[in-house]
Amino acid sequence: MNINTRTIKQVLFMFALMIGALTLASFIPVAAASIITDNDNLGPVKYITGGEGDLRALVLKILNFFLTFLGILAVIMVVYGGVTYVTSAGNDEAIGNAKKIIMYAVVGLIVILLSFAIIRTVLSAGTGGADAGGAIQ
Repeated sequence: MNINTRTIKQVLFMFALMIGALTLASFIPVAAASIITDNDNLGPVKYITGGEGDLRALVLKILNFFLTFLGILAVIMVVYGGVTYVTSAGNDEAIGNAKKIIMYAVVGLIVILLSFAIIRTVLSAGTGGADAGGAIQ
């Protein structure tokens, strides 16, 4: 597989950009927790979110939803790349395209798994060793 250095630099840049953005996004509930106290009126928040009054837990649910969606999408792309590879019938251009699809989908899966781990780590550090639900890990 012949991958030029420009492609490798682009993949690494996108990887670093995604990790940085997800890391910054994971600080939002920590910052909000220092602003919102237990004495604040969170009645409208509980009403809108279906009973979820803790901002950290709400942000964690939203981020988990998006990461799950992206993970499913990446797995679908791996399957699509595999089907494209199998049905290429020896066409070198189609084989190269299928390998790129599979490679980028696997890189996407790695980024999604790392971002999930970073978000969980940051949120548990912001709660003093407890996850967003309050259970000690």
